[in-house]
Parts: sequence; C-alpha cells; structure tokens
Amino acid sequence: MKDFRRFPVPTVFKIYQILFAHYGLQHWWPGQSEFEIMVGAVLTQNTNWQNVERAIGNLKQKKLLSINKINKLSVSRLAKEIKSSGFFQIKAKRLKALVNYLILRYDGNIRQMQKKKTAVLRRELLAIYGIGKETADSILLYALNKPVFVVDSYTKRIFVRHGYLSDEMDYNDIQKFFTINLPKSVRIFNEYHALLVRLAKDFCRTNPLCESCPIKAF
Repeated sequence: MKDFRRFPVPTVFKIYQILFAHYGLQHWWPGQSEFEIMVGAVLTQNTNWQNVERAIGNLKQKKLLSINKINKLSVSRLAKEIKSSGFFQIKAKRLKALVNYLILRYDGNIRQMQKKKTAVLRRELLAIYGIGKETADSILLYALNKPVFVVDSYTKRIFVRHGYLSDEMDYNDIQKFFTINLPKSVRIFNEYHALLVRLAKDFCRTNPLCESCPIKAF
C-alpha cells in the first residue's frame, strides 16, 4: 500500500488556492437540474463539452430532457437526438440504463436518491451499464453534492509532471491522494477539478507552456 500521507498537505491545498486566485469560480457542472447534470456526465465521455451542449440543447428543444420522457424513447430515437455527442448508439444505451436505474431504484426521485450514503450510491452507479468511475463520481459530486473527488486525465497529467503522482498510479490511487490531502468539501472538490481542467487546457497541454504556468513553482 502506498504511503499517501508523505505528500505535503499544505502544498496540495496551496495549488488549489493559487489556481482559484488566478481563475476564479468555474461554475461547474453546467446544468439546470440534477438530471441534466447526470445526462451531461454520460454524454461527455470521449467528446468535448460543446458537442454535449448541442445534444442536451436538442433534447431540451424537443422537450425530451426528463427521466420519464427518455424512458419512453426507443434507443434508436434517443441515439438520433444525441447524435452530436458522438458514439451516440452506445451513449443512448447508457442513458437508458441510467434512467432505468433511477426509476426502478428510486421511482425517478433524485431527491430520494440523495439521501443514500455516498458509498452505497457509488456501488449502485458503477453497476449500471456503461458507467465507469469518472462518470459515477461526476454524478455523485456535481448532481448529488457528495464529497467525491473526480479524477480525469488532465488531473493525472498535471500532478505527474509536478512529481506528486506516478504514471503507474490508477484512478483509485489518485483519488485517494486528493481525498487525504484536502479538506473533505464538496465545494473544494468541485472547484479543484474544474480549475485543473482549465489549467490543463491553458498551460499543461501536450506541449506544455511551463514558463507561463501559474503553478510553475510547484
């Protein structure tokens, strides 16, 4: 087992503070309802957010963005409506599986779902067809306001380059690193993930702009 407590807690939090001062609030995750955020978490797999926005916008325009409406749609019709998100046939099946879970387990009542313990919800979400760890944790954090740190490729890239993580560390290892080294706060987990995505896009690219990076000292 790795000794995660060897990492300097103040430094990990200090990076968050520097990024927050540099960028400000990121207002993640965009969505007008918990269900819209869940749909976005599924659709954003293997695509960019602009494509997801178009797909969600189309569902809204046709008044299809609800648990009951999607439940009544055929997979082929749903796939057509979310085509802009890419891999639309697969994602349609995943959305149908998510909706089926919400109806069968919680009668479509997300407020009721939020009352469950985080660990229980995570196990349930990971059991749904096509829902992996990043998607499940995004749903937990952004839709259900549970204190779960979301890990993505940007997060790993930044902290590997700064020497905090190694390439061999998996999703669970990286998540544990942040969970141990940060206050257990929905707000901080939310903002930190969003700020790291912003940093990766602006500076920590495939060809990084290290000299201009706001956390180059770390």
